[in-house]
Parts: sequence; structure tokens; C-alpha cells
Amino acid sequence: MLSKITDNIYKLVVKFPQGMGDVNSYLIKGENGYTVIDTGTNHQNAIDIWQRVIDSGIMVEKVVLTHTHEDHIGLARWFKETIGVPIIVSKFGLSEMEKRRNMPLKQFNQLITKYDGPALPKNYKDDTSIYEFMPDELFDSQQDILIGEDIYQTIWTPGHAYDQYCFYNKKKNIMIVGDHILKDFSPVIGLWNGEETNPLKEYFDSLEKIKQYKPSIALPGHGESIVDLQTRVEEIQERHQFRLEQVIGAIKQEYKTASQISHEIYNTLNVIINLSAFMATVTRLIYLESLGKIERKVVNGKHMFRAI
Repeated sequence: MLSKITDNIYKLVVKFPQGMGDVNSYLIKGENGYTVIDTGTNHQNAIDIWQRVIDSGIMVEKVVLTHTHEDHIGLARWFKETIGVPIIVSKFGLSEMEKRRNMPLKQFNQLITKYDGPALPKNYKDDTSIYEFMPDELFDSQQDILIGEDIYQTIWTPGHAYDQYCFYNKKKNIMIVGDHILKDFSPVIGLWNGEETNPLKEYFDSLEKIKQYKPSIALPGHGESIVDLQTRVEEIQERHQFRLEQVIGAIKQEYKTASQISHEIYNTLNVIINLSAFMATVTRLIYLESLGKIERKVVNGKHMFRAI
């Protein structure tokens, strides 16, 4: 079940029939057992996978989270309450957990409707129970933490998630990047906590921050490892620029909603099935508006945009 990455790092692909469909968990060997990076979502399939790992004799010392999106934090409470493993989260992560515990689904639904996305189905569920626990330890930005038997520096890289962190081991030149950078596709930048902020600007700033590092290998939250992080960051930046130009091109002549623009760019009408594409369009519109390149107006409660 485990694939060897380095002498003391193993990857476990935790699969589940929802969302992304899987997540990379990393087990990093230490003196008193393994540190687990991210857990997978709260689904019986994922629990069964982890139970087989634990039944094989592997001792988990602690769980450290890169960020608190559902597919990364989903089984943290299970690890804590069922297995008796301490959970370590960033201070920003705890704040995001508290927001998600108390965020009414209505707030998220209103944000989607505001940008002309259809209301969420009545059977749509947001599992807030996964956030209803207290972490055992918190870390801050630019802090040294022990992961396995090695010291890693915490690097705050907001964008995909406000509480997204990367962990860098200078001695071995290894970086754990969570969902900040993925090998084969760009991480989705969305407003998943229902608040209207400018996460794409934060993401671009975080990409520039991470470019100063040149790890020999980067370990992402999904997909294969990255051996040339610098090149991958540049590819992501170029792809975003291409999409931004597409958005501007779509609204040169007339005002359009995020839903209309998303359909034109991604060729999908069902933004519930492709909610990620819709969210990516919304955050690009917010970013372009902050640069003064587009303007918005509200028509019958729907926010519409046109290039200036």
C-alpha cells in the first residue's frame, strides 16, 4: 500500500468516492513512529485504508496538516479520538476550522447565487463534524517543527486555502507542498469558506514566495512528485495568465455573469458538477476587478462584469 519516496518518507494514496477521489498522505519515519501528513476525507473507504495500515503494525506518532480542506483534514478527528494520535494544525488552520464549524450552508449558497451559479441541491451536505475537535498543537509561520526525525520550516502560502502551508527540510532539500502546487494541473482557487476575498492575488504572491526555494523533490497533495519546482511554478503562472486573458476576452463587448463566462471558457453549463471551474472564474473576476481591468454591476441581484 505504501510507495517509497526517500529512505524515510512513504506515500499512501487514500482513495474515496467523492471530491478529488483521492489524496496523497505521507508517512515520515521518526524515532517514535511515523508522522502522517494529511489524512483523506471522512469516508469509510478512507478509514478502511488507514485501518489496514495500522493493523500492519505501523505506529503513527502524530498527524500534521498542510491545510484544513475536507480531503486533508477529514480523518484527523478519527485519528485523534479512535487511534489516540495527536493532531498538529497551523494557527490559521484552527481559525478556518472554527469558521467551518459555524458557517451556515446558506452563506455558501448565497455566494454562489450572487454570481449566477444555481443554488446547491437540497441533499447537498457539508460535513462540519470533521472540524469539531481541538488540535493538540499549533504552529505558526516560519517556525521549525519536527516531522519524522527531521526539522522542517513552515512556509505560509495562502491562495488555494487561506491556511495552506508548505514544509521545507533544508538539510535534505525536500519540500511538502500540499495543494499549493500540483504536478499535472493547477490547484483550484475558490471561495470555499463563503467569504468574498481575493485569494488569487494571495496565490500569485505565494507562488513568488515559493520560487526562492529549489528542492530536489516536492511532495504534493495529489498526483505525482515534482522534481523541478521552479519550472512547474512558471507553468502554473503562465496558465493563469492565459485564463485571465480568456476572461477579459469573454467580456470585452458586454456584461456577463461568472456562470456565463465559465460556460464559455470551460464549455459546461452544470456548475454544480463543475463547481471548481465556476469558482475559478469567480476568483479571476475578483482579481481582475482589483487591478482595475474590469468593472461590475448588479442586475436583479446578479453580479455582472465587463472589461474596461
